[in-house]
Amino acid sequence: MINSLEESLMRISYSALDAYKSCPLKYKYQQIDKIKTPKSKEAIFGTILHSTMKFIHTPGILSPTLEQAMEFFSNSWNPAVFDSPEEERAAFVQGVKIIQDYYKRNNPADFNIVNLESRFQIEIGEKENRHIVSGIIDRIDRTADGFEIIDYKTAKKMPTQDRVEGDMQLSVYLAAFLSYYPEERKNLDRLKVSLYFLKHGMKLSASRTEEQLKENEAVFLETIKLIEEEKFEPIISPLCDWCGYQNICPMWKHKFKELRKLDTEDVSELIDEYIELKSAISITKDRLAKIQEKITFYMDQEGVARVFGQNGLIARSLRVTYKYNEEKIQSLLAPLGKWQDVLKFDKTALKNVFDLLPDSVKKEIEKAKIEDKKTSSLIVKKGKI
Repeated sequence: MINSLEESLMRISYSALDAYKSCPLKYKYQQIDKIKTPKSKEAIFGTILHSTMKFIHTPGILSPTLEQAMEFFSNSWNPAVFDSPEEERAAFVQGVKIIQDYYKRNNPADFNIVNLESRFQIEIGEKENRHIVSGIIDRIDRTADGFEIIDYKTAKKMPTQDRVEGDMQLSVYLAAFLSYYPEERKNLDRLKVSLYFLKHGMKLSASRTEEQLKENEAVFLETIKLIEEEKFEPIISPLCDWCGYQNICPMWKHKFKELRKLDTEDVSELIDEYIELKSAISITKDRLAKIQEKITFYMDQEGVARVFGQNGLIARSLRVTYKYNEEKIQSLLAPLGKWQDVLKFDKTALKNVFDLLPDSVKKEIEKAKIEDKKTSSLIVKKGKI
């Protein structure tokens, strides 16, 4: 039976809180009603750049070269999300320039990377007002003086230094960092939080005091209280232009009035067409599965990973997933007092504590990895080869 304390505990991410602060109704649509919207091209562009930055700074014997970073960016690119070839080319050129400028200003080998895209969960509040805040920190560096927490931004506009001084997201990230490195709390003046604006090639940095961290937590708790009170009034702002919920928002009802004028005859036709298309899709899927099976068999027979046709090529991609021997992991983490951090065992929870473990334990954990399943898929590239 779940007790009342667990029932009142809310789990919230910084991005969800930010959505509420920008528009409470958007938060409701997104987090409570779970209404899905297509990811914007700006968001996809930002995701690709974040992935490229992670690739650039992933520790290795040699840091990736500019050419390798460019190749990674190109392979991650998705032209289909843009409205026109001209818009797609402009965005791609901008991405290339951002990476080139980053290498001009930074040598990846110069940084001592502690962690990249590290997930966290921290508790805020006390007793009946206790909640969980989660998120992902883009990058943590060890510096000559202490540590630096860095968040990448792809915004077009450069903010003022005041924005960084009071940025709530950076305060949350610092609180998460301190939950893993509590001994660093006495060195707050040596801990730097930074926003790196990729389009401008500039980094703005600041520090935090204990008082600021407490104020930040208080704002979180106040916002959670408003959510619990179900206060979801819409807010009109310039951000509405990029909101995927305009078509159902009461503040924009007039804009989509004509789109809602569908008579019974129109809907009936659409229903019949939808049923036919769904049937066609099912037939196509069955046929594709049979063809894929034969092509895969041919690749195995010939010992090749790619085959070529008149209209393009098909390459095979092999994906292997692993699971862990839970009893073995518990025997390794329990003596170190880390098993409670994992709680209900899963790979995400294990990843959260992995970087904090001794090397000897990390090696044993890797030995506890068991192949879960292996799936093969075919990648099609159209056009002359």
